[in-house]
Amino acid sequence: MISIIDYGLGNLKAFINIYKRLNIAAELVTTKQQLVKADKIILPGVGAFDQAMSKLNNSVFYELFNEMVLEKEVPVLGICVGMQMLAKSSEEGKKKGLSFIDGNVKLLNVSKINHLTKLPHMGWNNINIIQNNPLFIDFDKSPLFYFLHSYYFVANNKKNIISEVNYGEKFTCSINHNNIYGVQFHPEKSHNNGIELLKNFSSL
Repeated sequence: MISIIDYGLGNLKAFINIYKRLNIAAELVTTKQQLVKADKIILPGVGAFDQAMSKLNNSVFYELFNEMVLEKEVPVLGICVGMQMLAKSSEEGKKKGLSFIDGNVKLLNVSKINHLTKLPHMGWNNINIIQNNPLFIDFDKSPLFYFLHSYYFVANNKKNIISEVNYGEKFTCSINHNNIYGVQFHPEKSHNNGIELLKNFSSL
């Protein structure tokens, strides 16, 4: 069962629709009873870091979520702000992150962006896959994904970085440490490449 954390943020129905088309069991999770059945967990996210952390921290399944990921080692995929929440902290807010992967979240450097509208980084961009990873099985080295963000994850351990993207400067756009994965782009908005990535996650 793919369990999609419903804590009030994210494009939840889009994930359900994709997995339904793939004939893969998935459900929106709002209770502990649902989450405990998870084989894989998706942590979606949109909006501001502190808002997302507050909603997750105040949810009924916060402690169980941590237990499932850290102790039972259930694979988890953080998406957009969901990826940023895996860090220790963010320049966007004051709340502590989950600290699942060693790193912090920083604001993109607008001085290096050659666009009239500098932030957010919005639209399609080619990523660069820098190491083999189960998320990107059968992908070419520079697939196209959809982005919408102004902050990015700075991983303290380069071994955790699995892909990068360039928007003014090069930065990390997907990470992995053991059973914990994160992508800055939106696979649920990225058509065939996003569908393939979500399928790969379900097969971990």
